[in-house]
Amino acid sequence: MNDLTQTPEMLIAMMGAKARRAASEMALVSSERKAQALIAAARALRDATGRIILANRTDMERGAANGLSSAMLDRLRLDDARIAAVAEAVEQVAHLDDPVGTLIDAVERPNGLKLSRVRVPLGVIGIIYESRPNVTADAAALGLRSGNAVILRGGSEAIESNRAIHAAMVKGITEAGLPADAVQYVPTTDRAVVGAMLRAVGLIDIIIPRGGKSLVARVQEEARVPVLAHLDGICHIYVHAAADPDMAKQIVVNAKMRRTGICGAMETLLIDRAYPQAEALIEALLDARCEVRGDDAIRKMDVRVDRVEDGDWGTEYLDAIVSARLVDGMDDALAHIASHGSHHTDAVITADAGVAEQFLARCDSAIVMWNASTQFADGGEFGLGAEIGISTGRLHARGPVALEGLTTYKWVVRGSGQIRP
Repeated sequence: MNDLTQTPEMLIAMMGAKARRAASEMALVSSERKAQALIAAARALRDATGRIILANRTDMERGAANGLSSAMLDRLRLDDARIAAVAEAVEQVAHLDDPVGTLIDAVERPNGLKLSRVRVPLGVIGIIYESRPNVTADAAALGLRSGNAVILRGGSEAIESNRAIHAAMVKGITEAGLPADAVQYVPTTDRAVVGAMLRAVGLIDIIIPRGGKSLVARVQEEARVPVLAHLDGICHIYVHAAADPDMAKQIVVNAKMRRTGICGAMETLLIDRAYPQAEALIEALLDARCEVRGDDAIRKMDVRVDRVEDGDWGTEYLDAIVSARLVDGMDDALAHIASHGSHHTDAVITADAGVAEQFLARCDSAIVMWNASTQFADGGEFGLGAEIGISTGRLHARGPVALEGLTTYKWVVRGSGQIRP
């Protein structure tokens, strides 16, 4: 912090007050002005490419010296192409439909009162994230397009990159006439600031964590303001007895192996005991170089299958590993999902539409699928454009959270002099 006498609580109080004033201004900004500001921000990002790469080089050198893994360094790295992609993503948000002001429904009461519900911004959003510096631009763009003010707290490993991206974003939006305080970046790596944000009741309206399990767990455990997040993506596929064999094989392999490190990757395969080609599914996964950990019945199908441990059922591998077991029908499959799942994404593969509709109705997850790969659990694939994350909670927003998920609604009542008797 620039002022060594300033505590984390004082810093967040100051930033929160500025954000609240900016949010009040943003609520009145037209859709056209917000779009123009984001287009200007994208242009500023392109113009600042050289400065951003220099800043990123500092982060990369420090990360390598501190022993960051090659995967983490790859997430951190920025070059001309990646910065161009970040700028393009900001421009894409500018062209998305603005949810603010949308009429949800309207009714006229017998006494003549006209009631309507309209979408409005959430207000001040705190976003806590790790590793990927592109989140700085993505989160700022989504927050602005939905009329909110955002307070960004990135990870220490990307501090210089984040600062450079933030500076470019602010340059663009202020040139377009939007308040600079609508996008603020926490200027310190002090971990105590995260705690101050989580306790900032009245200053921050909602916290959105983007990062690993330990970060999200801390946020969910300590936050005194609402949180929009998911902790684990323990996604299941249930292959019903009436599943088409070729379809089942293609979906199962894709759901696990297309990208193993995303939250929509299948982690557990449940095969109906009455399904006639279970061995072919296990063989297809093994041949795709996926490690299979199975129960006794699965292990009998192929000598390459390892023994599954009790803890595996609740593990988000994010790797080429899958847990597998035979189940006695849909009730058994749903019971397993209820016991071990994370309410993220779960799918059924079957040619029986009645069975499918039962599964879709009874499975209590944010995303439920029929005859489709869980890898589709993504805001872009849902036609929502960019997403801020996937929510597995029950309140406010569920599933991929895009612009509409960053709004709430208010009741508007128009009268003509009515009084209540």
